[in-house]
Amino acid sequence: MDGNGVRPTGEPMAEPDQPHVSLVVPVYNEVDNLRPLHAAIGAALEGIHHEVVLVNDGSTDGSDAVLSSLADEDARVRVVHFVRNYGQTAALTAGIRHAQAPIIVTLDADLQNDPADIPAMLDKLDQADVVCGWRKNRKDPWLSRTLPSKIANTLISKLSNVPLHDYGCTLRVYKREFLEQIPLYGEMHRFIPIYVTWAGARLLEVPVRHHPRTRGESKYGLSRVFKVLLDLTTVKFLRDFFVTPIYFFGWLGFLLVASGFAAGLGAIALWTVADQPLLAACLTVISPMLAIFGVVEVTLGIIAEVLIRMHYEIQGRAPYRIASGRGIQPAPEER
Repeated sequence: MDGNGVRPTGEPMAEPDQPHVSLVVPVYNEVDNLRPLHAAIGAALEGIHHEVVLVNDGSTDGSDAVLSSLADEDARVRVVHFVRNYGQTAALTAGIRHAQAPIIVTLDADLQNDPADIPAMLDKLDQADVVCGWRKNRKDPWLSRTLPSKIANTLISKLSNVPLHDYGCTLRVYKREFLEQIPLYGEMHRFIPIYVTWAGARLLEVPVRHHPRTRGESKYGLSRVFKVLLDLTTVKFLRDFFVTPIYFFGWLGFLLVASGFAAGLGAIALWTVADQPLLAACLTVISPMLAIFGVVEVTLGIIAEVLIRMHYEIQGRAPYRIASGRGIQPAPEER
């Protein structure tokens, strides 16, 4: 270790009474997976001083009782219970906030992520600040899960200029300092690699194992595609246009003008050449109205996103509430 509190491998140094690694695991209705997951984590991290922060995101299947039991049985386990379901992003945010170690590992509770991959990912911290898992051989249904994910990953990589094969893989290893100032809302957890690059983090993506789900039900579906697209629009705006929004709205304005001009030419042609007055009248009215309404909706969405961020950050409020915990003391803004 050097004088700056960094190990020779590049990993941050933990205090003597502090765990070296914090695992943050969101949990929502995974009662049958919790004890196997706990056993798998213990076997994978044997010899590594670690803690496990399990965030119960409003489970209704008895997961809360199992989580509290695990905390009673194992001092390394700490539990956060939400008062209701807030979503994976809020659960990750709470877990990261209450994690104590200088290295934070995130993973899902469904046992599709393999905790046995974590030690090898930790070893990569001498090459990067964030190590992202890549489910190279996914064991999910191809049409409903894998194909939409591939399309989304390609689109996100192109628009963000942060090329990753798998933005949806929760299994990641972070140096803590790159997570502490990241505001996460909505479904933004999948975009954490983009946020940390803004803070100067070096990213590395490594293939990890992926197992088929054998217990419980998947919480993901095609409905998330639309949420991801909306959140990606927000990320793109915040990355490229937050300081100079006139560039964003200006280009939209030029597009509207061009669309209106083209619609006008089409209407004139239909009136004079094709002798289609009814179609020409419809094009004259409907085309610019649809274009304007679309821009208004997108603009209102972006304004609302900025306002909600200001609401939470200025007031210092968390986007969730904690009902109770084991081994943690909720901050006033979390209650």
